[in-house]
Amino acid sequence: MDTLIKHSNSQPKVSDISTKVAVAYGDGIGPEIMQSTIRILNAARANVDFHPIKLGRQVYLDGNTSGIDSSAWQTIDDCRILLKAPITTPQGKGYKSLNVTLRKSLGLFANVRPVRSMEPYVSTVHSNMDVVIIRENEEDLYAGIEHQQTQDVVQCLKLITRPGCEKIIRYAFEYAKMHKRKKVTCMVKDNIMKLTDGLFHKVFDELSVEYPEIVSQTEIIDIGAAKLASYPERYDVVVTSNLYGDILSDIVAESSGSVGLAGSANVGSNVAMFEAIHGSAPDIADQNIANPTGLINAAVMMLIHIGQLDVAKKIKNALLRTIEDGIHTADIYQEGWSKKRVGTQDFTQAIIERLGQSPRHLKALNLKNEGKISIPKYKRPTEQKKLVGIDVFLDWQGDDATLIGDKLTQLTNVNSRLKMITNRGVKVYPKGNKFTYCTDHWRCRFLPKNDDTKYTHIDILELLQALYEGGFDVVKTENLYHFDGLRGFSLGQGE
Repeated sequence: MDTLIKHSNSQPKVSDISTKVAVAYGDGIGPEIMQSTIRILNAARANVDFHPIKLGRQVYLDGNTSGIDSSAWQTIDDCRILLKAPITTPQGKGYKSLNVTLRKSLGLFANVRPVRSMEPYVSTVHSNMDVVIIRENEEDLYAGIEHQQTQDVVQCLKLITRPGCEKIIRYAFEYAKMHKRKKVTCMVKDNIMKLTDGLFHKVFDELSVEYPEIVSQTEIIDIGAAKLASYPERYDVVVTSNLYGDILSDIVAESSGSVGLAGSANVGSNVAMFEAIHGSAPDIADQNIANPTGLINAAVMMLIHIGQLDVAKKIKNALLRTIEDGIHTADIYQEGWSKKRVGTQDFTQAIIERLGQSPRHLKALNLKNEGKISIPKYKRPTEQKKLVGIDVFLDWQGDDATLIGDKLTQLTNVNSRLKMITNRGVKVYPKGNKFTYCTDHWRCRFLPKNDDTKYTHIDILELLQALYEGGFDVVKTENLYHFDGLRGFSLGQGE
């Protein structure tokens, strides 16, 4: 491997100062496709200085549950650019997702996955797909904050922040502007999650007016995903939150021909990571059959990011010409259409032989001013925050909502009154529906006894003390606030 990551002194440089790049060879097919990618980068005379790091399966098995050690962190910090092959997370409890760790620890807020079909050279569901999925990368359900609260109920917190929304949505519009894209579509589920997805939608509406030259639209994620899978030609850039974006990007990549062909960028304010979107495929490792296209496309995105546009064009167009010439690895080989079935090494060599050539029919990569996108620092507005009540979650083994409700209304000597009880979000007290199934997890909403009475944290402490003395098992509380007079909490179903 070491011989692959050194440039010959005779090679001319694209610029006077080379860009340092941390390189992770990964697991499974990772080392093979990374070697192929570096061979192509060297042959195209990319002016990069590679610094190998170790992360992934062996680091996990050596006892580091994060999959990455301090020396790798230091190299990444020094380089600020990471080209990463897929890694394998060992099965079993205790091993954290390395991809999530990297994205969140390095502040890689934007995941960018462009997908374009290459029909008829690669079999595809849609011949005219040309979509970019821009996914928020740090928060949402992928914050990974989960708890078991009762015997029956576990929860996962969905965290959506205004700074996170502003960064990813502005990045999507700036990306569209830089790459001459005409439309940005926001996909949310704010008909149900009115506060979290509602905030994402609100920020999208606020920022879209700053880009009048770009068409903006919002769709509900379920029908939006269905239409994207059926009519991709209607979409251009799609921006969405973490979980939705993860699903959408795989849908469009697979519809275009194969998940194995797509690369992605993970971009932050200080560091950027580039990787293929597929997994490590250990079942085909070391067999010279893996397709390196996904990682090659990631490397092209890296070159664009660091400003080496001519090299990016040279590699991408050579890749397209190779595929166009019918030289295909097994995963995209089509009997009667492909000209030659090749392994990883021969496919790599075919691309190198075509450096400097352009595709004859597929759309060639044509770059002008693409590069880094700068996002302004978030400025937190000043809002008036007022405590107006509390939701208390109880572990209670009964199934009679009237019984627990009546007990809670009998609490005395506290400045709190029970307004309602919900179970799994549905109001069951007072006047619940007898057909509603109840678990052992009860959300009890308390407000001040009198609407015009100020509610304080002392009131909350007195309430919790009374609940404890009454034998209730409090498993969680959520304070209820108004922000600038607007309700900062959801109503119960049927409230």
